Amino acid sequence: MATLSSELETFFFNNDRWLQSETSGLTEPPANLPQDQVPKDLVKVTLGDILDLAGERAFGFLFVLLSFPSALPIPAPGYSVPFGFAMLLLAGQLLVGQNELWFPKSWRNQGFEVNKVRQVLKMGLPWLRRIESISRPRLTQVCTSLPGRTVIGLVIALMSISMMIPIPGTNTLPAMGIFVTGFGLLDDDGAISLGGLALCVCGFILTSSILLAIAFGSSSLLDIIKDALGR
Repeated sequence: MATLSSELETFFFNNDRWLQSETSGLTEPPANLPQDQVPKDLVKVTLGDILDLAGERAFGFLFVLLSFPSALPIPAPGYSVPFGFAMLLLAGQLLVGQNELWFPKSWRNQGFEVNKVRQVLKMGLPWLRRIESISRPRLTQVCTSLPGRTVIGLVIALMSISMMIPIPGTNTLPAMGIFVTGFGLLDDDGAISLGGLALCVCGFILTSSILLAIAFGSSSLLDIIKDALGR
């Protein structure tokens, strides 16, 4: 079975559909131009295209792909809120035990500029390949059982909310946690998903500390715990 990185590379970099998009400076088709006359360099990749590429692995695939831009060492701006909302919707479906994902039909036609997607992938594919090199099916109950998927859904829902908070520091670590957890879900690798959940816990602590610092003025979660313990 092809790895995720090779599938993404083939779809976005070796696909005749996008050949002209790399050199084009245009991002929108002229107004009122019929769809069948839109030049190849103006075609966008849609959510429907991504769902078709994901196939039966949709939950893990989308968690990885949607968290990708914000999980990079140098995060790509502008993705945290819309992608965080989409992942919150996905996580809610995992939380209630749904096996097939649902999106509003109108979302399937929502497009993303191919050039921007490719820029993100160029930065992120090397990191993805590193995780793939150690991934294999193990501790599969973490990813396939109802309790395991419910816990994963709950944790990713909390991290998705954190990603949507417009405060520096509340986006990257939660996105990393979702990325790693989703990758484990994609490959039925419970060990990697558990590692991702641990990152999510760290993200929750960091976000809570930042929010408490804002609410109580320079306090942190650690300071509040120390005060509660009388130290």
